[in-house]
Amino acid sequence: MLLLIVGLIVFFGIHLVPTHPGLRDGLRDRFGATSYQIGFSVVSLLGLALIVFGYHKLQLLPGKNPQLWVPPTWTKHVAFSLMLPAMILLVAAYVPSRIRTAAKHPMLLAIKIWALAHLLANGTLAALVLFLSFLVYAVYDRISVKKRAAAGPLGSKTGGIGGDITVLVVGTALYAFMLLYGHQALINKALISFRIGS
Repeated sequence: MLLLIVGLIVFFGIHLVPTHPGLRDGLRDRFGATSYQIGFSVVSLLGLALIVFGYHKLQLLPGKNPQLWVPPTWTKHVAFSLMLPAMILLVAAYVPSRIRTAAKHPMLLAIKIWALAHLLANGTLAALVLFLSFLVYAVYDRISVKKRAAAGPLGSKTGGIGGDITVLVVGTALYAFMLLYGHQALINKALISFRIGS
C-alpha cells in the first residue's frame, strides 16, 4: 500500500504544478521550457510506474489489500459499459475532432468515467484509494482549467468527421485490447477468461 500511496503523491504532486500558473511559470523561467517539460514528464512517468507497480503488487497480496465490500455483479457490467466511452474520450484528447470539441476536456472526462467505473466494480481498500484519488483530482483539475482557460494538449485545434472516425476506431481498439490483454498485463487481473476445448 505504501508504494501505491507514494506513487499517487508523486504523480498528483507534479500534476498540481500546472494548476498554479505562478509556480509553473516560475519553474519554466528558472529551468527553461524544455527542461521543465522533460522534468514534468519524467516525474509523471515515475509516479505512474509506482502506482501501477504498487497496485499490481497488492493484487498478489490479498492480506495487504482488505475487501471493504463486495460489489454486486451488475456493477461489473456497468463498468464494462462505461469504459468504452472512457477509452474513446482518452483518444479524443489527442486527436482533433468534433468529439473533442464537444467534450471540451476529454482527458479529464475520461478519467472521471474510468475512476467511477472502477469504484463501482471494486471493493478493496487499494481500489478505493486509487480510483477515488483520480476522481477527486479530475474534478479539481476540471475546475482549475476552467478558471485558467487552459485549452488542453491540442490547444484550439478542431477537426471533422475524419477525426471522429479515427477517435472511434482507435478508442474502440484500445478498449478491446485492455479488455482482452492489457488489464491483466498491468495489474494481473484478467477481465475475460479464455477456455480452449470442452
